[in-house]
Amino acid sequence: MSTHRPLRHGGPVVCVGETMAALAPDPLGPLDGADLLRVDVAGAESNVALYLADHGIPARWVSAVGDDPFGRRVRARIAASGVDVSGVRIDPERPTGLLLKDPGPHGTRVHYHRAGSAASALTPDVLDDPALAGAALVHLSGITPALSSGCRALVERALRPDRPWPVSFDVNHRPALWAGRSAADVLRPLADLADIVLVGLDEAQALWGDGITDADGVRTLLSGPHVLVVKDGDRAATAFVGDAVHSVPALKVRVAEPVGAGDAFAAGFLSGLLRQLPVDRALRLGHLTAASALRVAADHGPLPDPSLVAALLDTDEETWRATVID
Repeated sequence: MSTHRPLRHGGPVVCVGETMAALAPDPLGPLDGADLLRVDVAGAESNVALYLADHGIPARWVSAVGDDPFGRRVRARIAASGVDVSGVRIDPERPTGLLLKDPGPHGTRVHYHRAGSAASALTPDVLDDPALAGAALVHLSGITPALSSGCRALVERALRPDRPWPVSFDVNHRPALWAGRSAADVLRPLADLADIVLVGLDEAQALWGDGITDADGVRTLLSGPHVLVVKDGDRAATAFVGDAVHSVPALKVRVAEPVGAGDAFAAGFLSGLLRQLPVDRALRLGHLTAASALRVAADHGPLPDPSLVAALLDTDEETWRATVID
């Protein structure tokens, strides 16, 4: 197991990665039949930053956008939600990335237009930016190393053993970004170097084989992180913390769209750790935050009422299991 770096309470969580302008049919429906598209923003790391800010955790997003209307909109939208964007670079030569959501009866497909984007040109020197000074935690995802060789080098440097800050890493496997390349061979060693790792059981199975049947199998594969959270869809989330194991069932939620729920869960769980909640409570806060994304068509939705959150964090297990979030 790798050296455990404790969280630095008081500093910001610095989330590094690409955020794009997102276009989705309004009302929701198949893209090829849509007359109107709604403009929003979408990015795994900035989603985490947004939900951290909602929880009152200082959050900073570090990235690059184009010197274009979409870039200005993305930056302004994230800043308006209380996230520090002082580490976001404006690239005068490259565009802001774009994605289109295509909802259908079997889920939402995502079409990316991000090749050659401003964020794909990020390199390890971004880690020298003053925006990373004093970070309580640096949050990364498996999306970034798929974007370019420079972005992969950035993540590799961020995870070097001599790094000054702890790192959380959400595996966030996006098969469309890895065409012709092996995501499995890249993401496993990166994840194993992080202090905190989050991964879906289905992701782990898709990446590293159907021989992984449960959370214990993922832990066997990723023994390096001090904290490993394995999310099993709408069933449960299990956290391995050192030699201890904690599992909390997911809440029942009326789902509008699942996109963004994993990022929301990550932010809720990390917020719990930063607030020094017991691990079971941090997992509950992850589930409660994920409900915020599940209930809306956008990646970022409002948190449940604070009084409801407080009550559910402290309730007994029977009541927790019976709760439905509308």
